[in-house]
Amino acid sequence: MKRNIGIGIQNFEKLREKDCFYIDKTSFIREWWESNDDVTLITRPRRFGKTLNMSMVEAFFSLNYADRGELFEGLFVWEDEEYQKIQGTYPVISLSFANVKEKDYKTTRKKICQLIEELYSDHSYLLDSPLLQEGDKRFFKRVSVDMDDVDATMAIHYLAKFLYLYYGKKVIILLDEYDTPMQEAYVDGYWDELVSFTRSLFNATFKTNPWLERGMMTGITRVSRESIFSDLNNLEVVTTTSDKYADSFGFTQQEVFASLDEFGLGEKKEEVRKWYDGFIFGGHKDIYNPWSILHFLNKGKVADYWANTSSNALVSKLIQEGSGDIKEKFEILLRGGTIQTSVEEQIVYNQLDDNEEGIWNLLVASGYLKILSYDDLEFLAPGEEQMYELALTNYEVQRMFEGMVRRWFSRAKVPRNAFIKALLAGDRKAMNVYMNQVALHTFSYFDTGKNPSYEEPERFYHGFMLGLIVDLQNRYVITSNRESGFGRYDVILEPKNSEDNAIILEFKVHDSEDEESLKDTVQSALHQIEKKQYAAQLIARGIPKERIQSYGFAFHGKEVLIG
Repeated sequence: MKRNIGIGIQNFEKLREKDCFYIDKTSFIREWWESNDDVTLITRPRRFGKTLNMSMVEAFFSLNYADRGELFEGLFVWEDEEYQKIQGTYPVISLSFANVKEKDYKTTRKKICQLIEELYSDHSYLLDSPLLQEGDKRFFKRVSVDMDDVDATMAIHYLAKFLYLYYGKKVIILLDEYDTPMQEAYVDGYWDELVSFTRSLFNATFKTNPWLERGMMTGITRVSRESIFSDLNNLEVVTTTSDKYADSFGFTQQEVFASLDEFGLGEKKEEVRKWYDGFIFGGHKDIYNPWSILHFLNKGKVADYWANTSSNALVSKLIQEGSGDIKEKFEILLRGGTIQTSVEEQIVYNQLDDNEEGIWNLLVASGYLKILSYDDLEFLAPGEEQMYELALTNYEVQRMFEGMVRRWFSRAKVPRNAFIKALLAGDRKAMNVYMNQVALHTFSYFDTGKNPSYEEPERFYHGFMLGLIVDLQNRYVITSNRESGFGRYDVILEPKNSEDNAIILEFKVHDSEDEESLKDTVQSALHQIEKKQYAAQLIARGIPKERIQSYGFAFHGKEVLIG
């Protein structure tokens, strides 16, 4: 009989007690323990089993789960009698920053202090122990939501001490989703304040802590060492490009296919592979996101399960505000192509606005892009960078990005679909009306604060191009041939069926030194189409000249004229 799917259950004890569907990942316990690393940071995309694995580790080691070996009976780790002996024998401090998603530093700090206060409340029995000195007990009682920075950043450090004194055994510290507050701080503008506080907290907890047996942190991104880990030279970092623990988070293809057979869905394997396969961790390919697979097993049909479980606000912000080059590469990805770029696994959040390569780092870490290949160079020359070939991870991710692009325009309540209908119908008058509304309302969505999109129109042009790809790629092969200077570039829409006309678009920014009016700019754009003979390649493919429509787009600030 097939097992019940426990959607959203992230507590290992609850999952096992209810006998819910579970793919055995307890080999991770042995692999981690035998690594002997002091502190481990593991980064994986969201919904990849990080929280469940942390709960599993806690249930295995924590004294709170002493004599609960039945939770692990029948699982890999329980086959070793030596591991049966250490189950439930360590004091464990476990907390999560998953819900620390506040809009300002003050509230974020208060939320973290509240979590620490709850830890102390759980261990209030320590106050009755004669093993704690009076000074220890005074500190214990000072821990609260409103404690000062010194007490707050030292609180977990001292709790480890108190537990060591009480149990006579060093402490395992688990911190899940450590970087959630960091992402919120970047988006909402309080990065520097949070970094200072977090650096001190992590240093006291994981570095200068003589009562620490082992530590583990999980998150989506590897925040740069310079930001918050500058003092943690004992940190073992395991990212998505590492072979270590590669199959401990997420489901392998073998595990997915066996699960489909168990649920009588074996005939759906290829459809599931198209939608959800594609994650690569280290040298392990064909890794699947557990969230999507669990939902598919439960409902028996494909849908956007994982990609739409988050607002993706940071990703949307970086692409939306990115330069024309960023959007151009994104166009290639949306068409199913690949891009070549350098990838630095650590994320320097406070430099994302100035370092455009950071967007690719974030997308790889978040699971939206996969690394297909890279230059295997033993030595890099001065100034040389390791280059990676990147692609969208799978079909579900592609659909997520297409929806994101559509929302850029729909939030502004602009009738962009009406513009596209007018474009396909060749209605220049309607095109002018709608395009001016699109430009007026959406330029602001591509502002960076430093270089507004109406001053750098490539940001808008490329954003609009992404919209064309999303809406028309099923009917047209959309290609572009950009040239540097003044944001000018050309677009060709080649129809996939004989009923549609081919379309050539030339975008040109008004140059007051060469052109008196926008009409002159339009004529210059149309002349460019003729001069470069853009229609020739379409005619060569058998499209009659009379079925090729050419349009010149002239831009001046937020004003547009189409001819």
